[in-house]
Amino acid sequence: MTRATVLELPEILPILPSSDEIVYPYSIVPMTITKPAEAELVDDAVRSDKLICVVGLKNRIDFPARPENLYRIGTVTGIDRLYRFPGNIIRLHLRGLVRFRILEFIQTDKPYIMARIEKLESVLPKDDVELDAWQNTVGIQLKQIFELTRSIPDDSLFIEFSGDAEKLSFLAASRIEASIEDKQKILEVDNVLERLWLLSGILEKEIRILKLRNKIQGQVRTEIEKDQKEYILKEQMKAIQKELGGESENPEAEELKQRIEEKALPEQVEKAAMEELDRLTRMHPGIPEVAVIRNYIEWILCLPWMESTKDRLDINRALVVLEKDHYDLKDVKERILEFLAVRKLNPNGKAPILCFVGPPGVGKTSMGRSIARAIGRKFVRLSLGGVHDEAEIRGHRRTYIGAMPGKIIQGLKEAGSNNPVFMLDEVDKIGSDFRGDPTSALLEVLDPEQNFSFRDNYMNVPFDLSGVQFITTANRIDTIPSPLMDRMEIIRIPGYTSAEKLEIARRYLVKRQMQNAGLTGRILRFQRKGLSRIIADHTREAGVRELERTIGKICRKVAMKVARGCDDLAIITPSRLHEYLGPRKFSRMRVSDKPRIGVSTGLAWTPAGGEILLIESSIMSGKGELILTGQLGQVMQESAKAALSWIRTHADEYGLKTNFKEVDIHLHVPAGATPKDGPSAGVAILISLLSALTRKPVAPDIAVTGEISLQGRVMPVGGIKEKILGALAAGITKVFLPLENSRSIEEIPEETRELMQFELIERVQDVIDSFITGLKEVD
Repeated sequence: MTRATVLELPEILPILPSSDEIVYPYSIVPMTITKPAEAELVDDAVRSDKLICVVGLKNRIDFPARPENLYRIGTVTGIDRLYRFPGNIIRLHLRGLVRFRILEFIQTDKPYIMARIEKLESVLPKDDVELDAWQNTVGIQLKQIFELTRSIPDDSLFIEFSGDAEKLSFLAASRIEASIEDKQKILEVDNVLERLWLLSGILEKEIRILKLRNKIQGQVRTEIEKDQKEYILKEQMKAIQKELGGESENPEAEELKQRIEEKALPEQVEKAAMEELDRLTRMHPGIPEVAVIRNYIEWILCLPWMESTKDRLDINRALVVLEKDHYDLKDVKERILEFLAVRKLNPNGKAPILCFVGPPGVGKTSMGRSIARAIGRKFVRLSLGGVHDEAEIRGHRRTYIGAMPGKIIQGLKEAGSNNPVFMLDEVDKIGSDFRGDPTSALLEVLDPEQNFSFRDNYMNVPFDLSGVQFITTANRIDTIPSPLMDRMEIIRIPGYTSAEKLEIARRYLVKRQMQNAGLTGRILRFQRKGLSRIIADHTREAGVRELERTIGKICRKVAMKVARGCDDLAIITPSRLHEYLGPRKFSRMRVSDKPRIGVSTGLAWTPAGGEILLIESSIMSGKGELILTGQLGQVMQESAKAALSWIRTHADEYGLKTNFKEVDIHLHVPAGATPKDGPSAGVAILISLLSALTRKPVAPDIAVTGEISLQGRVMPVGGIKEKILGALAAGITKVFLPLENSRSIEEIPEETRELMQFELIERVQDVIDSFITGLKEVD
């Protein structure tokens, strides 16, 4: 009798020779394809029915395979999985389906062998009792092999196939260690009973080999234990010799012990070091853990546990250093001087955790370096941008291969003192994922109540961080987690004004870039007007990085002329900037030259400084819609709706007869490619809409900033300093500000305040008459 098979095979299929594996039905075999012809075979199979005939090679060194060197019986396989790798390498998982016999070779040359085949069926005996007996015998033998090799089948095939004699025979054959010839014999047997009989003999032979191998391994293990016993006895002899005054046979351990005794260590750290040293002296030198322990002791010896630098508490000298390195930044300098004053009166006081928040390029990182120089401490910088792994802060446990302490401990080793200025850059850009949350690890580091006993995972002993002056930097605070921000004192560093950038360029940037280019004052000079034009026309930033790069570009062009033999003095004036920098890159928006209907002037804050906003409104026939364009954000759109609602509520007071259901109102803010948002343009939007509805022009030379409410109240906004400076640069000398922003006027430079006129307003009615000419409330 035969077992029915559902699979229908094509008459002609490609032949894939296998030199080191016989594939059986019901098995899954990985196979790597490296030869171009075999790769083409696989590609063609994937495009057709995904069937490949795998046949064993009689002579395994016969490549490319010839038909006469192939067995005539093999297994039809299906492609289960396919992976492609560089170099045209293919990794296959082939699933055995049925056996086949080659009837005739259709194609024997390039690109690969094709043959006409016939499917082979397995024959089951009529006597089920004898079949069950052999089936149980093979199952028991296969279980013995699993026990002897201490391996467990990685799937449920054994359980699934144990009740099917044909499947069990092929499963057992695929798991045994046998020659290609023996495995091929099993594949070629049609009768399942004969196949189990043949397989049982091979399994019995493998069981005897495995038992002998285990016996040999046991003898080897006994010899190893004997060697370890001898090593322990030798170590005891060394200890006896040492007690009798003999010389030590481990000079490295003696050297480490001497260094530990000479090093000033806290009691707990010294105890941990001596315990590890004791373990080291008892270990065989060839054990891998010896290197781990030695590395750990070296880390203990190189860390500054009790080494510190003495603070220079001369406040006047510190002020000189800070003023020399940085222009302005008065809040930061004042806070550092306060810290020095407190430290001078109370040397044991805890150091504050400062966080400098400001746009890129304003000098946050360089200020940390100046602080270290001013107080006489070492400086260490750690960039936290993109850090996702908690182990970057706390370190890895020593159980991991290649484990090291975290960045905090590494930074202290680099500094060589336990009280450096430690700058944690980009604290707002820390990430977190499945490896942990670095922010949580920083909570202990930046908390003065906890960091006196910071415990790194690698060191596993407490390190006192209370003497470290931690300074963090960030571009924005909304991405800093609240628990972390609660531990820091926020010091905001706003963007520089044009006048401040000019002074920074004159005092620092020009000198540094000329020195980098190898130029002197006899070859290159920058006029104040030339620098001002560079700032206005070729940079648009809150800091000075782009300004320094632009100055460096001019210096390099002059250096190139000098290298060619031209020693003429180059004076950088506004008229010569085009020669070095080309056409200007930026232009500042200017106010209108005459009153216009529906056009008002607002003020905006940007990371590059203050700007004016020309807000335009237009009225047209429609269906009562409010059209907002110019990339306005959600908050700004709501301000426009609030302004329109206030106007409609007070329409009778200003003589408005407009039927708002029959007109569309279009409000646009130019520079449409730039996103805009925030509530500070609320008053300016109201004035623009009211002007368009009343057909009265708006005064062009005044500006306003402030948020409005539905009741007409003008509420405070931020960025007053930058907005005022932007208004002055655009030609505006009169600005209306919310009454509650009166204190912000003090932040504006005195020379700017002298050129400006400020009006404080509490309600929108206070400003409408000043902007819209000829408009009066109707009684």
